[in-house]
Order: sequence, then C-alpha cells, then structure tokens
Amino acid sequence: MSPPDFSDAGLVVLGHGTTLDPQSGTPVFQHAAELRRRKLFNEVREAFWKQGPRVKDVLAQITAPRVFVMPLFISEGYFSQQAIPQELGFRGEGQGSFSPILRHGARTLFYCWPVGTHPSMTAVLRARAREIVEKFPFPRAPEPKETTLFIAGHGTDKNENSRQAIERQVELIRALNLYAAVENVFLEEAPRIGDCYEIAQTKNLIVVPFFISDGLHVRQDIPVLLGEPERLVRQRLEKGQPTWRNPTERKGKRVWYSASVGTEPRIAEVILERIYEAASQG
Repeated sequence: MSPPDFSDAGLVVLGHGTTLDPQSGTPVFQHAAELRRRKLFNEVREAFWKQGPRVKDVLAQITAPRVFVMPLFISEGYFSQQAIPQELGFRGEGQGSFSPILRHGARTLFYCWPVGTHPSMTAVLRARAREIVEKFPFPRAPEPKETTLFIAGHGTDKNENSRQAIERQVELIRALNLYAAVENVFLEEAPRIGDCYEIAQTKNLIVVPFFISDGLHVRQDIPVLLGEPERLVRQRLEKGQPTWRNPTERKGKRVWYSASVGTEPRIAEVILERIYEAASQG
C-alpha cells in the first residue's frame, strides 16, 4: 500500500527549546531538515515552545490546508499534553481528554502524539546502547549479559505521566532478556541517577539518556550526577569537548554513557509514523 499523500500539507516539528543552551534545538533542525529533504510535505518548519521561532507565530505563516504539529517530546506529560494543546486551542482550560484535530475554516490542524511514547523507541534505545560500547570497546566491549542498562529520564511532579514512557521502555527491553538488568533512573524523581551504582549488580553499566536533545541536562547535569567532578565537566563544556569519557571507572563500576535518543537518525521515521497515525483520524 502506498504511503499517504502529504503534498498539500505543512509540518511543524515542535521542540521545547530554551534560551539557556543553543544546542537544545539541534534535534528539531536535524529532523526537520531530513524530512524537508524527502519532499513529502508542502512545507516543513521548525518551531519551539520556549524560544523562537514560537509555534503560534510559525502556524500563522503556513497557508497549507492541512498542518501537522509534531511535538518532539519524550513523554505524554505536562508540556506535550497540557500546556501546548491548550495554547494552540486543542484543549480547553481544565479539560481532560481533547481531540487532536482542530478545524479553522478551510484549514485543519492535526496534533500528533509525542515521539517518545512510540513503540519504535525501543529500537532507538537499543541502538544507542549498542553503538556506544562498539565505538568505545576499551578494554573490550562488554557482553549485554554482563551489563546493566540504565535509561535516564528527567522526571517531574508536574505530571504523573512524565515517567511512564521511560518505565514502559524499561519493561519492553527487560522482556527481551538481553541485559543482565534494565533499570530506570531520573534527574528529579527516585530512583535518582546517582543511585545507579548501588542498583547495578554488574561491573558494566550503560547509561542512555532518554532526552530529546544533548542539552545541559545531558552534557552537564547527568555526568556530574554520575560522579564526574563539576569543575572538570564545566571546563570540557567551555572547550567544546565531550563531558564524559567512555568508559569511565567510578565506584568499582565501568560506565558507558551515550548521546541522547533524540538525535538518533531513526527519529525521522518515528515522526512519520506519528503523522500517519494522526492523518488516519482525520
């Protein structure tokens, strides 16, 4: 069966964004550029929630009769399911569930589910874990059965759904019986990222940040929580160097730390799957 025709449609790849770190928007531009290159849509635009170009301004500039808003977020949490849908008119204040389709005259807006909760993210996480030990095998690449895989997330008390995407991926990868153990850890909830050394029963640890961008959380906060001296991390940041050396010995463990999942090239395919789902509802 041929894929749907989106030649009349606009696509907005929407990121969180921040004015504190210019690298936070990199995945949005990366995946928007890839989808623009494929020429599937009439127009592909980048937009953000916390920095420019702002999503409402971008939507106002698009004249296509169909527009898909694709939140490049990890979870069905506060921003992707409450703040942004309310701001764009999909959801009323205090409203529970909402329709992801919004019609304004001759134009229809489609609000997609975030990438992080798509089933294909299991393959993305596994690829990140596999690639980091293959790239840095010294003294040798550990066997998965000798390794504990940690999926590191943000966590928040603003929305109880925030951690569910990570916990679901832990369950899915654990069920594959590839690693000695698969666990979740968080920046702002228990179990904390620094607890991984006590949790792991193996010498080898792989930590994959379940974040969209390689922003300050990934490049600074998590390495410090894993035991890298903050002064050294800041020096490496200033010099544009990796803030974690793979593998690093800490507390009797050998730790590999990967890039975030959001810059993995397979994310472009996840975006398309989410758009296909949204289109099928219209």
